[in-house]
Amino acid sequence: MTFNPDIHHRRSIRLREYDYSLVGAYFVTVCANGRECLFGDCADGDMRVNDAGRMVVDIWNSLPERFPNVALDEYMIMPNHFHGIIVLEDANERRGEPCVRPYGTHVGSVSRIVQAFKSLTTVKYIRGVNDRNWSQFSGRLWQRNFYERIIRDEKEMSAIREYIRFNPSKWTLDKENPHVVP
Repeated sequence: MTFNPDIHHRRSIRLREYDYSLVGAYFVTVCANGRECLFGDCADGDMRVNDAGRMVVDIWNSLPERFPNVALDEYMIMPNHFHGIIVLEDANERRGEPCVRPYGTHVGSVSRIVQAFKSLTTVKYIRGVNDRNWSQFSGRLWQRNFYERIIRDEKEMSAIREYIRFNPSKWTLDKENPHVVP
């Protein structure tokens, strides 16, 4: 089937005119589909990561091997979501042609990096379900999109690092916690 913009439209939550392959820092949040708690649990203000959560962290930490223009900053795996800071470096490394698919993500962009992260973790998670008896998930492992914020200055970077670092201590109030009543 060929691409038809009338049928195959996806509403992006990204800034329309912004180039997400530009050098800079980006705060991303990726949520498990259906807010399923698959990666561990929080107790006494600490995140207790299970094997699946450790796998997600390992893949996150390996992203600079796949994307040489990427440096990683603060991150935190939570029971049903992941927060991390991606820093895109070296403009010469980041430029590339769009992927072969029309309207696909651009090489070196935040979307391409998160796309790879979600794909790699999904494949490994399925292996964990089959080989290690991890909890099954329905449909897809991750929600369809992800949240991002362009980090504009050092003050904002510090605030986001603190938010990530202390996220487990606020789990009982977190809107992503399925046990919190709105």
